[in-house]
Amino acid sequence: MLDELTAGLRPGDDTPALLGRRTVTRGDLAELRDVYAGALHARGLRPGDTVGVAVRPGARALAVLLAAYRMGVRIAVLDPSAGPDVLLARLGLAKPALIVADAAAQAVAGWAAPLARRAGLALPDLSRLAPTVTVGRRLPGSAPALTPGGAPPPVHDGDGDAVVIFTSGTTTSPRAVVHTRAGLGAGLRSVAELVRPVRGEPILGGMFFVLVPALASGAPVAMPSRRPRALARQMTALRPQATYLTPPQLRAALDAGVPFRGRVFSGSAPVTAALLDRVRAAGADEAWCVYALTEVFPAAAVEATAKAAHTGDGDLVGELLPGVHARLAAGTAGATGELFLAGAGVCDRYLGAEPHEWVATGDIARLDGRRVTLAGRAKDMILRRAENIYPGLYEPSLHVPGVSLAVLVGVPAADGDEEVVAIVETTPGADRARVRAALREPLRRMGAARPDRVLFAPVPLTGRSRKPDRAAATALARSEARR
Repeated sequence: MLDELTAGLRPGDDTPALLGRRTVTRGDLAELRDVYAGALHARGLRPGDTVGVAVRPGARALAVLLAAYRMGVRIAVLDPSAGPDVLLARLGLAKPALIVADAAAQAVAGWAAPLARRAGLALPDLSRLAPTVTVGRRLPGSAPALTPGGAPPPVHDGDGDAVVIFTSGTTTSPRAVVHTRAGLGAGLRSVAELVRPVRGEPILGGMFFVLVPALASGAPVAMPSRRPRALARQMTALRPQATYLTPPQLRAALDAGVPFRGRVFSGSAPVTAALLDRVRAAGADEAWCVYALTEVFPAAAVEATAKAAHTGDGDLVGELLPGVHARLAAGTAGATGELFLAGAGVCDRYLGAEPHEWVATGDIARLDGRRVTLAGRAKDMILRRAENIYPGLYEPSLHVPGVSLAVLVGVPAADGDEEVVAIVETTPGADRARVRAALREPLRRMGAARPDRVLFAPVPLTGRSRKPDRAAATALARSEARR
């Protein structure tokens, strides 16, 4: 699909591609891609080399990625939320030949570092990692500009590594997911088949795996605003055929009364049936939960109607998408165990390791044919009175009307056991007494997993996708117990 997009972007085409304060046409994107490809080639980059990219989402970031892909150069994505020590270790493993950064990223690593740290952002001195160049406007202290270098090289023909995406790991054991060009293409095709972009109709979504299938299908894309009021204006003005927002973005938009339309997709963090029902009630024709990992995108999906009809334990994430295969860990007793995935869109390997066929997801799941129901993360298991409790089995039932987000955590008790605590975050304006009453029956049905305490408080979030931070939630539950 990236090959299709590369071939479909031609200089001079005035069809809109990226919508915003200034519309970027497909021709603009093609010209920028070709300029960057020529410049990277002039800097000595060749197929198989690695380029680190620290550029804010937008036309320049996309053009750099397309230029690198066109050349057969591997892309390593720099995440300023990981912390400088971890990034140094990660890129020490990736060994980029060049780092392409905008002035904002370099400011995070330099003069604006104290301010950026307050927002949870930090980068090491990029020049310590590799030669660094600037795209876009330069500021005092910025690295030299990535200057034009003549005509772009011939389009790379063949497979090879496409992208390195850093995930879990520490400074002593960095972990990075490597997708090949073929695997990346297979994953992007799955996204296109799920979203079904219609040429000429806008799509609202800022992630790379939304941008590429949409643009390859001829649909213009708008980056969703982080501010609910501005997002509401986007919805009204653009009338998008499809929208992709993370669950925290969706909750904030719904709390602010943002209207929806068309098909709405959400993933990267737990997506509850209650959240999808709210999206449908806000005007969407369809609301989808997408189960995906850095290693496998996407793996499964389910629409709101089917998710709401699920009455069993656990979190139904839907049917495996075409080309994705699943099994449970060897030696699993019964129908539940750690989920392993394989298929054309699965990552090739972890950087520094051998290629693999199956990926361990770390999720405990139940398989009914190709239907996947999650029971929670293996590492999140709570042990109480010698009984294993998987939070994901029970958390969906806590999302009654008026509940925005709910998690179960284990708090170490004085006798060495664990106390189970439910942290429940309510929607703005929800009647706490009614929520308590609505929770009585779900709590009763939890049986031996019933929490010892229910704490009403905002659920801590973490990471780029703003998933529940269970360590912070445990600390919150522990501190509240001491009061």
